[in-house]
Amino acid sequence: MDIRSTETEDWMRLKQVRLAALLDAPTAFGVSYQTAAAYPDEQWKVRASSTGTAFWLALEKGRPIGMIGAAVNSAHRFNLIGMWVEPAARGSGVATQLVEVVKARAIAEGFDRVFLDVSPDNARASSFYLKQGFAFMDEWEPLESHPHITVQTMLWIEN
Repeated sequence: MDIRSTETEDWMRLKQVRLAALLDAPTAFGVSYQTAAAYPDEQWKVRASSTGTAFWLALEKGRPIGMIGAAVNSAHRFNLIGMWVEPAARGSGVATQLVEVVKARAIAEGFDRVFLDVSPDNARASSFYLKQGFAFMDEWEPLESHPHITVQTMLWIEN
C-alpha cells in the first residue's frame, strides 16, 4: 500500500475514490454525490493538482482504497477534510497512515493544530479520531450537504 499526494494526472483516481466515499457515506461529507458527480473533468483536474486543497490517495496495486484532504480555511485553521477508506480496508491501518500524512503536512507548514468536523453520531469515525489524539471542542455547525445533521469540531495539537 502506498500513500501519495495527488497530481493532475491522478484526477480520475481522485474522482473514483471521492464518488465511492460519497456513495458509501453520503451524510459524512459536506458535498453530495449528485453535486460531485456533476463536476466537469477540469474541476477534478484542478482538485487533483493540489492547488489550494491538498489530497492524498491510499493506493493498493495502483487502485485507490482511501483518501484524505487538507486545507487552510479563512480563519487560518489547518483542516483535515474528506477522509475515507473503503470498507474492505478499514481496520488495516490505512486510515491512521492517512491522518499521519495530514498531521505531518500541518507541522511542515508551520501549524501545530489540525481541525476536523465530524458528526458525533458517527461513532466509528469519532472513536477513530479520539484514538488519533483529537479531542472534541464545543463548536457545532450544520453539515453543508445535509443541514439537518450537526457536526462537531475536533482538534489535534502537536505535543
